Amino acid sequence: MTDAAALVSKLWNYCNVLRDDGVSYGDYVEQLTYLMFLKMDDEQTKPPFNRKSRVPSECNWESLRNKDGDELEIHYRHLLEKLGKEPSIIGVIFRKSQNKIQDPAKLRRLIRLIDEETWLGLDVDVKSETYEGLLQKNAEDVKSGAGQYFTPRSLINAIVKVMHPEPGITIMDPACGTGGFLISAHDYISHHHKLDKDQKRHLRHEALYGIEIADSVARLCVMNLYLHGIGGDESPIAVKDSLESVGTERYDMVLTNPPFGKKSSITIVNGDGKAIRESITYERQDFWATTSNKQLNFVQHIKSLLKINGRAAVVVPDNVLFEGGAGETVRRKLLSDYDIHTLLRLPTGVFYAQGVKANVIFFDRRPASEKAWTEKLWIYDLRTNKHFTLKTNPLTKSDLDDFVKCYNPKNRHARTETERFKSFTYEGLIQRDKVSLDIFWLKDESLEDMENLPDPDILAAEIADNLEAALEQFRGIVEEL
Repeated sequence: MTDAAALVSKLWNYCNVLRDDGVSYGDYVEQLTYLMFLKMDDEQTKPPFNRKSRVPSECNWESLRNKDGDELEIHYRHLLEKLGKEPSIIGVIFRKSQNKIQDPAKLRRLIRLIDEETWLGLDVDVKSETYEGLLQKNAEDVKSGAGQYFTPRSLINAIVKVMHPEPGITIMDPACGTGGFLISAHDYISHHHKLDKDQKRHLRHEALYGIEIADSVARLCVMNLYLHGIGGDESPIAVKDSLESVGTERYDMVLTNPPFGKKSSITIVNGDGKAIRESITYERQDFWATTSNKQLNFVQHIKSLLKINGRAAVVVPDNVLFEGGAGETVRRKLLSDYDIHTLLRLPTGVFYAQGVKANVIFFDRRPASEKAWTEKLWIYDLRTNKHFTLKTNPLTKSDLDDFVKCYNPKNRHARTETERFKSFTYEGLIQRDKVSLDIFWLKDESLEDMENLPDPDILAAEIADNLEAALEQFRGIVEEL
């Protein structure tokens, strides 16, 4: 059995060669996505599968294997352009695709590397772990901003575990990135339930849906799902702006980490040729408040996506918990019309975007009622006196085990308070200034005196991480100049 780590290493080492030609990590993973898909499609047409390919014969894997030099580069460029216009999953993977490997000899070498492996002969876990490994390495490329759509796997799995998705439900991620939440939910259902034939078919073709605004990220997601055996001829991922409209479908569960950045904006070029960022305000009848705050818009969008009794888990930055104006309106309505039952306060140092202060809010949609649906909000503080870094002290499963235990997924109505897990009544919450949910009760040891600062090795690791991130960003600026 081929080892996933060895395969990641083999493919990634070649990326270092291409870096000398200016091919970024993200571009490299994209090119791998195109070529791996074509290779696996070719394998499916042969015994024992003998399936008909949806790829036009003039654009298939064999057409690449038989060419070299400038002829190969020209053919590959035209192939990508044509496949990007194809319907179904093929068009999503190749949408707006371009060849970023200009040296035909290096393109030839990459094709040979992929051709040496029989991908469909690999176990699903090996294939998916290989691709996940490449995506994680891509996320570590700080200066490209790749990490903004990469949520730590330990956090995703803990969220999915407490949400406890079951067979037959529909799950949506309206900001799906590379598909981490969808894949974790798929694996959880597969491993925790004995599925019959219909349930397996539903899980593969009808259970999971996602939306991603960036073409390049959407193709990584579709390929990731494909390698996990999710989806069929039609792509479960739509490429568009989630916030433009709620659409007609409603879902049993929403799991998501919307993109960082406080404001929704677009970049336009004025008459002088200067790029200007303009804020977007979404005018939607289903929204409680009109605002350019992207995070508040996503919270409002997600509440509208849920079926009655549907459940959501959403990663949000701190400003969603305390901002006035539209923020207060959204929190007040959410506490009244929905059941906000749990808030997980996350530590810094767990995301690739430096210094992000984030939380996970868990809420359920309920039928219309004159009485407020939220009775108690349980808050788990994983931030105070906790110190994590991306490389030397990353967030792991064991760090989240106590939260999972306190959440009590089997019966969240039978919870017990602990030092880090406290409950707050609806009456108390709505009387707080601006209905702020930005609540802490533990004493922050680092603020008491110098003797209680974090250990020197933790401080040094945090400083090193920040310096490395800054250096990467400076290198990116230098390369652009």
